[in-house]
Amino acid sequence: MSAAARPRRARRRWPRWLLVGALVLAAFAVGIALGESLAEGPSPGGTQSLVRTLKPLPLAPAARTTVTVTVAGP
Repeated sequence: MSAAARPRRARRRWPRWLLVGALVLAAFAVGIALGESLAEGPSPGGTQSLVRTLKPLPLAPAARTTVTVTVAGP
């Protein structure tokens, strides 16, 4: 029997398409998960506020000397 006379064997193609579909679905799921994790992360270079209450320093006592200024009239 020659090679041309042999009957062709029917090949099933659905396992290959099933594998390709599963890989595409897995890549899609990984992409969605990566996108969500990047969106939820903190933004770099954000501002940070710090609130601090300052207590006033004690003042030096006022001078207790009396100064008299006399102005000559015109």
